Amino acid sequence: MSPFSGASMRCVVLHIVGVLLMFAGVMLVALTAHSLMNYRLAANRHGGEIMDLGSDTSLQTGQYGHMARVVGTPSVVEPPSDPEFGQKVNTPVLVRHVEMFQWRELHFGSAISYELAWMDRLLDASRFDQPVGHANPASFPISGKKFDATLVQIGGFRLSPELVRALPGSATVEPDMKSLPANLAASFSPYQQYLTTSTQPDSPRVGDVRVSWDEIPLREMTIFARIDGDRLVPATDVADGKGYDIEVGEVPLLDMLPDMPIPPDYLVFRRIAAVLLAALGAFVLLVARNRRRDPLLALGLGALVVGVVSTVLWLGNDTWTMTAWLLVTVLGMALAVWRLRWHKRRATDRL
Repeated sequence: MSPFSGASMRCVVLHIVGVLLMFAGVMLVALTAHSLMNYRLAANRHGGEIMDLGSDTSLQTGQYGHMARVVGTPSVVEPPSDPEFGQKVNTPVLVRHVEMFQWRELHFGSAISYELAWMDRLLDASRFDQPVGHANPASFPISGKKFDATLVQIGGFRLSPELVRALPGSATVEPDMKSLPANLAASFSPYQQYLTTSTQPDSPRVGDVRVSWDEIPLREMTIFARIDGDRLVPATDVADGKGYDIEVGEVPLLDMLPDMPIPPDYLVFRRIAAVLLAALGAFVLLVARNRRRDPLLALGLGALVVGVVSTVLWLGNDTWTMTAWLLVTVLGMALAVWRLRWHKRRATDRL
């Protein structure tokens, strides 16, 4: 005859199932907490809590101080202009390039040669090995400059000057001769994408100057930066030393921050599921021990077990989360104590 009756085997199986269910609930909440802690630790290296807004760039409460990924095409509200040449372009940044036709010295081993070329910096011919016959002007008549738009937006956010200057890309701007002041129109003439002082642009002479402009083209971009009111700004307190990132096109957050782990999703669902799994395990154990089918007592015990584990896990990591789990623990304990006393009074009344 078997030493175990059918009833005792059923009790053993129920105990095993109950313990496994409670363990599954505890493991689910523990793994979720571990994954979330790792994600927050990685996020702190890039400025703190991260919001993946995507193309939803409208201002909302609770965004201040968060790092955000936003996607959209920047719009220039107040475009930059080059007042000296009268050039105004709908771009975040307008750059004026100035080059002068000059002699430059070339060294090939011990051999020295000279050639004429367009250069964007002044070459001091007095330092040449053979300055005679290779003289350059003493200065540039005009200098290159960069002009930033006063106001650039992406959705509801204004871009800080640092981010405006960091926008990627470059495209040549065709000069507008109609906007050129009369005094400069007498000195400069259009040639290809330049304005030049050369009377014969195909055969420039030493000292001739040419001017051109570049713009940052407006196209879809992905910006990762800190929300400061209605502005996006670089984060200044980050371990990566940069505090922002800008990419052309729509780029996923994990491509911009490849060291970031995948954040846990469905946090509320996971936490509720962990409590319910532990509660189901407690219910099975209650049935195995005394056939007491009390879902409320099981729920209280499940919340108590999962709450204690979670409170310990979040201790010293996140005060708000720890406090929330401590409240779950207290509520679970209160529910369990109430149901146990209720059963005790009921048993006493039967006697």
